[in-house]
Amino acid sequence: MSQTPAESTESAESPDSAAVSFRSEVTVELVKHSAADSDVLWAARVSTAGEQSLEELQKDPERSKGLINYLMRDRHGSPFEHNSMTFFISAPIFVFREFMRHRVGWSYNEESGRYRQLDPVFYVPGASRKLVQQGRPGKYEFVDGTPEQSDLTGRVMEDSYRRAYEAYQEMLAAGVAREVARAVLPVGLFSSMYATCNARSLMHFLGLRTQHEQAKVPSFPQREIEMVGEQMEAHWATLMPLTYGAFNANGRIAP
Repeated sequence: MSQTPAESTESAESPDSAAVSFRSEVTVELVKHSAADSDVLWAARVSTAGEQSLEELQKDPERSKGLINYLMRDRHGSPFEHNSMTFFISAPIFVFREFMRHRVGWSYNEESGRYRQLDPVFYVPGASRKLVQQGRPGKYEFVDGTPEQSDLTGRVMEDSYRRAYEAYQEMLAAGVAREVARAVLPVGLFSSMYATCNARSLMHFLGLRTQHEQAKVPSFPQREIEMVGEQMEAHWATLMPLTYGAFNANGRIAP
């Protein structure tokens, strides 16, 4: 099996059925945003400056870097909510089920298996994905699997995916409703969704779903959702560099 993270393979199918494909990567696209460090400053200064806080809209936020750090350090969180980022994410269904545990400050709309026939694109771990868990929950680690375990994982998952999608197509061809037929599809199926958040809700997500050397509180995310988080973080870091720097400098704890 041994695929690299960017690889995708495609199986040969009969002309009457869709070709099943396998992916090991997730994708995150920033589709729109209204997010800048200055958003934090005018929101914070209204408490003391009232309408004069509007002047912050035209000022260089770099001069108020200390204020952003103060708000982050002392956990004055609401000024970090006056912004918005919308991402288009493509990932396996099991990633989205974890993702949607994050409810405060998030909005989601996902591709629907009731209203469209789902494409046969499935997740198979890449060669860099660690396969073996050691230890106990809360204190475990993942280590590389053997070549035999890697080959087994790829072969079994791909065979299972093919059989599941064939069953799905068989039911659709017989006139079974999409919302019923989709029940046979596994959580390794790729789906897509829009996810909208603000900086504060994103920081909370990153604190739980990524591992980082500057984090004061350790986290043990599943690698696949961490891959999504890393791409979202990269987009956010370019939009709000001062806020992002303060987040890291203060232990990656959401205010």
